[in-house]
Amino acid sequence: MKKLQQLLRNIDGKGYKAYKSIQGRYSFHRYEISMDYVQGDPFASPSKIRIVIPDAYRPIKDEWKQSKQRNIYVADHIARSVAKAIQAEAKQSRGSGKSGLIHIDQPGQEILERTAVQIKKEKTIICLSVGLPANGRRINGKEAEKLFFTILPSILKYSIFAIKDEEIEQSVQLADQHIAIREKMKENNWLAFVADGAILPRESGVSNRPLRKAVPFESPQENRVEIKLPHREEPLTGMAIKKGISLIVGGGYHGKSTLLQALERGVYHHIRGDGREYVLTNLDAVKIRAEDGRQVTSVNISAFINDLPHGQATTKFTTENASGSTSQATNVVEAIEAGATTLLIDEDTSATNFMIRDARMQALVHQDKEPITPFIDKIKQLRDDLEVSTILVMGGSGDYFDVADEVIMMDQYKPFNVTDKAREIVEHHPVSRQPVTEKLASDMNQRIFLPPSLNLQKGKKKKVQAKSLYTILMGMTTIQLQGVEQLVDASQTRAIAELLRYMEAKGILKQGKPLSSLLDDIEKIMDNEGLQAFAPFPNQHPGDLARPRRFEIAACLNRMRTAKVQ
Repeated sequence: MKKLQQLLRNIDGKGYKAYKSIQGRYSFHRYEISMDYVQGDPFASPSKIRIVIPDAYRPIKDEWKQSKQRNIYVADHIARSVAKAIQAEAKQSRGSGKSGLIHIDQPGQEILERTAVQIKKEKTIICLSVGLPANGRRINGKEAEKLFFTILPSILKYSIFAIKDEEIEQSVQLADQHIAIREKMKENNWLAFVADGAILPRESGVSNRPLRKAVPFESPQENRVEIKLPHREEPLTGMAIKKGISLIVGGGYHGKSTLLQALERGVYHHIRGDGREYVLTNLDAVKIRAEDGRQVTSVNISAFINDLPHGQATTKFTTENASGSTSQATNVVEAIEAGATTLLIDEDTSATNFMIRDARMQALVHQDKEPITPFIDKIKQLRDDLEVSTILVMGGSGDYFDVADEVIMMDQYKPFNVTDKAREIVEHHPVSRQPVTEKLASDMNQRIFLPPSLNLQKGKKKKVQAKSLYTILMGMTTIQLQGVEQLVDASQTRAIAELLRYMEAKGILKQGKPLSSLLDDIEKIMDNEGLQAFAPFPNQHPGDLARPRRFEIAACLNRMRTAKVQ
């Protein structure tokens, strides 16, 4: 502690690079600071520090660490408290560039596995980014002293050292409840569960916080189930959606897409008070949409699209600029290749000619002249041949009544089970469609990504960097992920970028494994070694990373314009 103080006084007023001399470890009262990376310029990326707190000073009970789920929730709670304390301190230290900046990878509404806070056997590690103070490009030692000896201690005092055990206990209990709901879902073959009283709408298009004046969710009687949860006296009631084909219908602005959006995010767990904390969806559910202009590399979309003009093959379809229908067909096939067991589709973000071709159009344009086999003619085969379920928002075509196992109608943001009514309509208004008989094969798309796919070279250096939630720069190319709607946190994108670097450095693609096996291996590394395995300095500051799902990792690989596939 005194050593750091003396160093800061000695380098006060010197050129900014003199800050490099403070790299190292320093003991403070109740914690240790490890300076892992010191920036070389006040305008460069901030310095990286770790704060290590022994359990002796902030006890983390053994029962809070007894499962990975509990560990993640405890770390999440601490990260939120540190972020709140940082905001309260604001920018107390002044200077040029990033002077005085203190940042932690702040969680959003979802509870994700992160590297920001790590709960170890006998200690807690908090990873921060810090802008070391400067005047121009000279060290401001006094402000640096204030940063390390006044501001940081205050942040810790009002966050991790101020958290009551009861608060952490509540997070642990929520972890147990989420696990219990998922076990019940698996036991009963439910795709999703939406609790009564849930608040599904969000504040706005740019805020993922709950809309406070929204209509609370109320499950239809036919779908209402009860779940007995730990740490809760009354059973939790709500709507269960079973495996199969579920249709969500209703008029415009009555909540169809809002329900589907909640289900999309239900693959992640949410914090208490979010409104969606008891909205859970099958972990292998993938949102499918049309994505005009995306890169496609050697994907077998022949189950949906065949006999394209100019003899273009669809068993190994490749394009730099996919259309709406070819991109949506590709997204379906790629999701299944990556292991999806549930597809989530909204007609508003779909290609019309991919979703439906009614009987009259079939009669006019003969099947021999139409390369697209619409999704409606394949949806039952997905269910029966591949055990892939679908939850579909549809407001414009009653043809889907014929194939639906269940129909839920949203009316004034309230759901009603209208399955029987839909079946009556089918009987009274029959539609004759030309049947499709070819079976779907589970291995219709088994690709191997070749090593040249990961081209990180940019000039004399190798570079890969996440620039935003939906953008990764890799070498000389840009990977666009705007159509990957279940990517919810920029730290997930950073983790994917670091994973690309890791795969290239370790020669992972040289193993010649199919994509599905490759994803299995990546998940094992994350399970056994943690996200820090992919960080540039894994034994030091692991960066601000959050765990992505296998489907978002696959989506990134599939959208690389440098992809080479066997």
